[in-house]
Amino acid sequence: MKHLSIIIPEGTLILDTIVGTLNLFKMANSYSKRIGKNQEDFFKIDLVGLTKEPISCHEFFQIKPTKTIEEVESTNLIIISSITGNIEDALVKNEPLINWIKMRRIKDDADVASLCRSAFILAETGLLNGKTCATHWVVHQKFEEKYPKIHLLPDKIISEDNGIYSSGGAYSFLNMIVYLIEKYYGRETAIWCSKMAEIDFDRINQNQFVIFKGQKEHSDEIIKAVQIYMEENFEEKLSVKDLAKKFAISSRTFIRRFKKATLNTPLEYMQRVKVEVAKKSFESSTLNINQVMYNVGYNDQKAFRKTFKKYTGLSPLEYRTKYNREMALS
Repeated sequence: MKHLSIIIPEGTLILDTIVGTLNLFKMANSYSKRIGKNQEDFFKIDLVGLTKEPISCHEFFQIKPTKTIEEVESTNLIIISSITGNIEDALVKNEPLINWIKMRRIKDDADVASLCRSAFILAETGLLNGKTCATHWVVHQKFEEKYPKIHLLPDKIISEDNGIYSSGGAYSFLNMIVYLIEKYYGRETAIWCSKMAEIDFDRINQNQFVIFKGQKEHSDEIIKAVQIYMEENFEEKLSVKDLAKKFAISSRTFIRRFKKATLNTPLEYMQRVKVEVAKKSFESSTLNINQVMYNVGYNDQKAFRKTFKKYTGLSPLEYRTKYNREMALS
């Protein structure tokens, strides 16, 4: 029998990532025995915390760990439940857990998976340095700035790199758990669990869910002014040269400062602004694709389609059909 440690971090937790993970692995244990693949539970499951004291979730619920980190003799798979709230405070509170995860990875050769924002806890172990990672799109900029040695995969909901796993945002953790079930129990069990829990099997990206609000969590006031100008004039064809001249800085300095502040080139930023406006139009209006394309400043349908799909994972038609109520009902 293998051992699964579902980590219950200190701080503000996302209850669903704990309960959902526990229930799906219990389902996998049960089905695996039913089809005769295993005689006993494949995983013994423990909720592991710094203490056994109940931890509050959302002010309404409490989770009580079944073991402390000192009581776990060895483990094969560590899944870190998601945190929310102040990330820096959570990292300080969970330093002993961070050290324990790193130790168990080395001592037991345990696989480690983070769910949603708990990628920050995993990153603090150093185990992700030089590796790929996924996390919630809301914290992409903060993550990239804090951990430059980690290769963030902003569009992915599942990242796997030599036994280190991470999931995208929110309920995409369910896809990660099904992915892990397939790895340990086999595809038949994973498909059964996905059907019973009605989880979309094999979903691979979170692009379509991203709401681009502009990366303005920086201190470069000139670049913030440029961003606002770009967002207010998205329908125009704005060149780097024209923008640099308007804000009285050289083109080379402008590009460098813009990329440093936003983690995007000016072209990428303008594309994302245009795509976000197009998404909202597709969601709420009856305009056709060409009309939306022209309204956001594109004249080439092929270029618009390519750019739109780059940032959403869907074609304009697919997005409009999926998210426009009238289109969905027609």
